Amino acid sequence: MKIIKVASGSNIPKYKQIVNSIENAIADNRLKKNDKLPSVNKVSLEFSISRDTVLLAYDELKKRGIIYAILGKGYYVKSVEFSFEQRIFLLFDELNIFKEDIYNSFLEKMNNRAQIEIFFHHFNIEMFKKLINESNGNYSKYIIMPTNLNGAARLIKTLPRQDVYILDQTNSELKDYPSIHQNFVNDMYNGLLQGKDLLKKYHKLILIFPGFREPFGMKIGFEKFCLNFSFQYEIITDFNNKEIQQGEVYIIPDDRDLVKVVEKGKFQKLKLGTDFGIISYNETPLKKVVENGITTISTDFNQMGHLLATMILENKKSQIENKSNLIIRNSL
Repeated sequence: MKIIKVASGSNIPKYKQIVNSIENAIADNRLKKNDKLPSVNKVSLEFSISRDTVLLAYDELKKRGIIYAILGKGYYVKSVEFSFEQRIFLLFDELNIFKEDIYNSFLEKMNNRAQIEIFFHHFNIEMFKKLINESNGNYSKYIIMPTNLNGAARLIKTLPRQDVYILDQTNSELKDYPSIHQNFVNDMYNGLLQGKDLLKKYHKLILIFPGFREPFGMKIGFEKFCLNFSFQYEIITDFNNKEIQQGEVYIIPDDRDLVKVVEKGKFQKLKLGTDFGIISYNETPLKKVVENGITTISTDFNQMGHLLATMILENKKSQIENKSNLIIRNSL
């Protein structure tokens, strides 16, 4: 079990990397009280650094009461009850009400047991790369929303493997990393399946799928459902300049498109839930009251944040699908 990590290309001083490694190992229960640390000579030889650098790190830990030395025998863990503060790097794609719910529930569960710094890549791979490179080696945990960015997995793999967690979307390249994620194929399919009897009164299902921010699994699940149950369907990239036809149901991942469809229905004097239908993606408080209620397919974002915090606090390494449901309201 490797306790100490020293990266030669890091901007963090090597003695500080040793200190951080031992703190992390204690926090993760990989080192316990009275466990022996690697010898000064062993660390010096393994990482081609001077004995003075290792001694500087061990002296700092001694001054803080974390380790102690026995003459002629070595260094040992003195206390696991120290004021260690994990630094967590949290990389979201964008700030919206769903991500705010995840973040707030994560903070609540962490209960001030870590310093959390949040960043946003805004679906820009260059920004993603910059943030990953600048954070590498500076945090005890890395929580990443890779979305569907091309090249994100390769960059994530440059981070310390044992400290990375994937949030919201995962893929085959990241399948071995611990994660709290949505299964968008199954969630879309099962959500439509739950509403199948209501959908039968409409003659066509239309998915508005720009394909830039939206997870590809949504489209796959939608097509699979329509084909399996012989629903006429269409996938469009935008709603601009489109007329709503009676008997159509719109499945809408983006709330900006939701506003456009609702406004268009009003302009055409069509009755929502009778003349045409709407299923929105992702639950928000407003969707409970807009147009007497908008039907949604949604995961529980508060649960997602709590599960993530629990996984980190208990140092667990699991891949967990956060469940999703159809919430039926007036718009269907």
